[in-house]
Amino acid sequence: MTLLAEQTTTEAATTLEGADVAVLPVGSTEQHGPALPLGMDHMAAEAFAKTARERDDAVVLPTIPVGVSVHHRQFDGTLYVSEEAFESFVRETLESLAEHGCRKAVVVNGHGGNSNALRSAARTLRDAETMFAPPWNWWDSVGDLADELFEEAGGHADAMESSVLWHVREDLIRPAELEAAEAGASDGWGESVHGANLGFDTIDFSESGAVGKPTQASPEAGAQLFGAARDELHALLDWLVERPLESCWSRGHV
Repeated sequence: MTLLAEQTTTEAATTLEGADVAVLPVGSTEQHGPALPLGMDHMAAEAFAKTARERDDAVVLPTIPVGVSVHHRQFDGTLYVSEEAFESFVRETLESLAEHGCRKAVVVNGHGGNSNALRSAARTLRDAETMFAPPWNWWDSVGDLADELFEEAGGHADAMESSVLWHVREDLIRPAELEAAEAGASDGWGESVHGANLGFDTIDFSESGAVGKPTQASPEAGAQLFGAARDELHALLDWLVERPLESCWSRGHV
């Protein structure tokens, strides 16, 4: 059992002594249209992270459920923090973990809006030689498979996200609402006018909050996507476990 939050402090001492790498799931609590729950992103991240719970060389940290989602603020239920606050929270959480001796981690990210902050946190931790913690976006690891399964540009509450949640939390998806989500969706992310992206908020280009073709979603596709992404995550964990810590730091000036 490697879920840190479920252990006592004495159990955690043993777990952390044997952990070569930590897994930190992060996501968001934000609108995902009428068919998916607000917690889609952090639920997906947590599901991927928990696949590492039986590894002897890893420890799974508690999920961070609120992220950088200000662009969804016009839709009910969306919660958000600034990039600076999110970056600091993630960085300081990992700094506290480093005090216990675990200095390599994978941040399993479920929300694209978190990406800039996570890269910033990872760079700061690396430059200080405190922690090597690359962010991992599950959707980036299965882009080719998604292209085979769906005909969409996608981007948010689309067929890919809907399918993964259908597999992970079947009880929370509303299949009857997928048509409504698609009816008010945009084909791609943003709104371009003469080369300028004016889609500052999701409501600027999507009436339902969705982007893509969510009616193409299915639990079978979700199982394929989840399995493929899970395998990529564990391959990354294997690579990181084997990588010497001194090889993770920034190289000197040449």
